[in-house]
Amino acid sequence: MPQIAQLGEFYSSQIFWLLVFFGITFFVVGRGMVPKVMETVASRDNQIAADLKAAEAARAQADAEEASWRTRENANRAEAQGLIADARSKAAAVTAEKLAGVQARIDAEIASAEARIAEARRSAAAEIEDVAADATREIVSRVAGLSLDDTAVRGAVKENLVHG
Repeated sequence: MPQIAQLGEFYSSQIFWLLVFFGITFFVVGRGMVPKVMETVASRDNQIAADLKAAEAARAQADAEEASWRTRENANRAEAQGLIADARSKAAAVTAEKLAGVQARIDAEIASAEARIAEARRSAAAEIEDVAADATREIVSRVAGLSLDDTAVRGAVKENLVHG
């Protein structure tokens, strides 16, 4: 094989040029590009670390502000509950006072109405007695032909009305 036979002649020059190109590549990539890439990666890592530290600080500040807000909100809520309780108690007192006034007026009207009813009953009972006495006197005078004394007739009617 002629290619293998030529290997000895060109072997050393190929190795030389391989080393030259690898050396150039090493210096261009290894000494020129890699440090820039590593610097960019380090810069990026530092920026990410700084951003994470700033985010942690912002979160801590937000948590502190939220806790402060919750404290203020709870205080405001408690104050509002107190105001509501005061308003309820004042409204209940005013309502109770109004109800007491209205109840007193209703009680007075009921007492007055009961007195009028009692007076009307007495008046009706007296009228019933008068009508019954007059009717009894008329019936006795027509049926028996007797003329009776008014007080005797009223006494008999009253006794019958009371005892049935």
